[in-house]
Amino acid sequence: MKAKKKKRQDDFQKVKLKVGKKKPRADNATNTNFRTRGICLPEQLKRDTSGPTTHRQLGINELLSQLHHYSASVKHTALLGLKELLSLSPSLLEQHLSRLLSEVAAVLTDKDGNVRVAATRVLRFVAQSVPAERVAPFFPLLSAHLSCAMTHIEPGIQEDAMNVLDIFLEHYPSLLASRPAVLLTNFLELISHRQSSGGAGKAQDGRGRTWTLSVHPDRKVTSQQWRLSVLLRLGNFLQAVVEERPTEEGDLSVRTEGVFGSSGKGRLTPLNLSWEELIYKKVNVKVYENSGARPTPHSTFKLRPEVDHGGVGSEGLDSAETVQRFAGTLVPLLLEVWVEACAGDSTWNASEGAHLLTPDAMSVMFQVLSILQLLRKLPTQRENRDALDAWFRKQYLGDFKQHFVKNFPYGLRDTPKHKKKIDLKRSKQTATVPAPTVEPQALNITLCHVMVSLSQKQGLGHEADGDWLSPLRAFVRDTLGNGVKLSYRQLHMLLGTVWKMVLTQRSRAVTEELLAAVYIYYKQKNLPLQTRSLLLSFYSKLYLQEQGHAHIARSKVLCRWLASLPVQLAQLGHRNPALSAQLIVSIQAAASRGNKELLNSLQTYACRLYDPQDGVVVLLPAESQQRMVQLLYFLPKTPQPLLANLSGCCTAGRVSASLAASLIRILHFRSSLSGWSVGSQEAALQDVDYISFLFSTLAGFSSEHLSVLQEDETALLLPSLSPLCLYQTPLEQFTHHWDVAEEVCHCLESIGSKSQCFDILQNGIFKYLMKLEVVPDSMAAALLRAVSRLLDLATLPVEQVLRFLAQCCLSLLVLLVVLQEHAPTETNHKREAIWSCCVTALSSVPRLLRIVLQSMHVGDLSAEELPQLGQILSMLLQHAPLHNQLMANAALLQELIQTLTRYCRGAPREQWLTDLLYCYSVTVAHGSSAHRGSMGLRDMY
Repeated sequence: MKAKKKKRQDDFQKVKLKVGKKKPRADNATNTNFRTRGICLPEQLKRDTSGPTTHRQLGINELLSQLHHYSASVKHTALLGLKELLSLSPSLLEQHLSRLLSEVAAVLTDKDGNVRVAATRVLRFVAQSVPAERVAPFFPLLSAHLSCAMTHIEPGIQEDAMNVLDIFLEHYPSLLASRPAVLLTNFLELISHRQSSGGAGKAQDGRGRTWTLSVHPDRKVTSQQWRLSVLLRLGNFLQAVVEERPTEEGDLSVRTEGVFGSSGKGRLTPLNLSWEELIYKKVNVKVYENSGARPTPHSTFKLRPEVDHGGVGSEGLDSAETVQRFAGTLVPLLLEVWVEACAGDSTWNASEGAHLLTPDAMSVMFQVLSILQLLRKLPTQRENRDALDAWFRKQYLGDFKQHFVKNFPYGLRDTPKHKKKIDLKRSKQTATVPAPTVEPQALNITLCHVMVSLSQKQGLGHEADGDWLSPLRAFVRDTLGNGVKLSYRQLHMLLGTVWKMVLTQRSRAVTEELLAAVYIYYKQKNLPLQTRSLLLSFYSKLYLQEQGHAHIARSKVLCRWLASLPVQLAQLGHRNPALSAQLIVSIQAAASRGNKELLNSLQTYACRLYDPQDGVVVLLPAESQQRMVQLLYFLPKTPQPLLANLSGCCTAGRVSASLAASLIRILHFRSSLSGWSVGSQEAALQDVDYISFLFSTLAGFSSEHLSVLQEDETALLLPSLSPLCLYQTPLEQFTHHWDVAEEVCHCLESIGSKSQCFDILQNGIFKYLMKLEVVPDSMAAALLRAVSRLLDLATLPVEQVLRFLAQCCLSLLVLLVVLQEHAPTETNHKREAIWSCCVTALSSVPRLLRIVLQSMHVGDLSAEELPQLGQILSMLLQHAPLHNQLMANAALLQELIQTLTRYCRGAPREQWLTDLLYCYSVTVAHGSSAHRGSMGLRDMY
């Protein structure tokens, strides 16, 4: 026993260590010594020189290839690198857009949440940088990945898919709206699921399949919050679908940005073609069937029945049947969502606080109503929309009255707020976006708009809707009448509600009540331009409905609004041209229908509107000016003050010459001298006033302006050869006055008796113009033009008037020579007009040429003025139509030339004198051979 014990102790004998001695090595010690040698691979150390790289020296190809890695961290890092690289080099988007979108979209269904968040950020950056037309070829692939993410079994992937959907709705709504069928079914599957058999409380579509709300306990948010988030995205998607579709003109249910009831989208833009360009192949035109628009199918025949009886058909949402099939599945689910939200919210007594809702319940109801509102707008044709409204009324009016109208109007319940500790990490990971805060006013307005759209016209065979419409009508009346501040969208919906009530109720009392409330809102001050335009368009379009609706035609409020339009236009002026233009359109529509209240008000403020200095007719743009001129045709009377203002508008040059001519023609048609009338329409102005207007317009200058010109020192002081001192008008003013004078002459010629018109004209010249010492050149030219067109051979002018015309003619001829010397190029049109009026008057007015020749006093001229007289005579001699008149005054002409030759005998003969003698010899030779013996013509001239 002792030997065994000793042996056992020997096996575990303790080694004694001595100080200063090396520790002995253990028997089981491991040798840790190793030797290394470096291996150099130059290819791995090379940098990517094919393009830009990140800070980790990775190019876009390496980053995209890393998205296929099994490690979530590698994929996350690659996505961060992609965003960095694209931010530094945006040109890579154009080069690698196809591969980039396909690779990034593929990781939207990744199991790791950080990868999905990073992929969403990359997609947002791409959407902010690339336009829709560049993404369009790849959007079917993006839409397919989005559908996979929305219908994925994992709740986290579904929640992140909502963020991707938000990006597409913000940047590519048109591309997303072009594929509505699959996405709408995906929306249904996000909040519900199908069952093979139906049961109580479950929504059942028309095909016998059952849809019921689904509950997922693994979500990070409650079921109500998740459904609200999905409904918010569904409403945005339906809004995108509606906005991308063409709408019919005059649809009052469509929200527009400008005029009430009209939309600029979906219209066909006409193509203006020039046949000359087509002939010479300067432009190529392609012709398409139906002018590029989608033809309206009138046949209800279908080639085969629908195979997919799911939520939405594959043909889109154009027809009422397709929307009905989708609504038959969605609307019961919406009602069930609202019932659950309301049931979880009803902690008060139903009889006392049922109309008070918490913010969450109010948001749910608002989204439900917004979706119902958008469903009505999906059909593009009016008949399909009416059929859908009838179907909604038949199927769900009772449910809507029970769940929505029963406790109307709704208010906000005051709930105490409990402070909770917020988990920041979890809140950042939550993908749902909280719905915006909904005001009770917005909720009630939307409810009114949805419910009133289901009302029907009152009449035989239709049940009355007055019982459930009464609280809605009272709310609309109080909201508009109490001056509540409304947004543009809210006001648009309220006006649409009023429109529907007025047209369906067909009651004069209801119409007056609602229109009075709208008029109270209309009279508010400081309304925005968009709001004011909306109200104007509402009243204008409602007034156009009066023919088929007697209760509208007899509305006193509408008549009061029409009577206030002219004074509003006069007060507004040119401060807001767009609003003024809309006022003019409304006034023109009512004036064309002969509204007495408007015409009387327009007659009262006509002088203010047509003031030549600060009236709207001269301050607004050309299109509005044209409409203002057209309004003159509908005025009952045109008194003298208004005619004076109109004459000033024509001559001041602040309206175009063509518009001034239109104004003169309109007044001509409204006078009794034109001999033209429509029905029992009486003449708007007296003959004396009309003739006075024509004479004032022909003169081109008011008496006050002419008085100022007599003291103006800037008048053109012509040589002593000119008997008058001419005021040289600017070229633009001269051209304008000339064009207006042509139209005045045309109206004077069409009156009937030229001799009487000429007598009136020469009386006006004798009474008002002969005493002038300074005469504008445009007025002198206009007078010569009018006299030559109105005078016939049987009438002889008064001697004093004839001498005044001769002075005007000679002064214009001198001006013509001066203009030709100083500014021959810039005044071509003016010189042609002056020469035309002078030679026409000299050839048509008896004895005018003789008096002009007699006024040429050679002895009073200086040596510098003699060439000008020679040029005038040369021009007259070269003009063939004047040869007869010149030969009739040959003796006087010969005496002038002899006098000129005698005065220039001492000096060497200049070129102008040589030309004059040559022209004279040719004219005398031609006249002696061709017109020998015409004594009667010589006696006349």
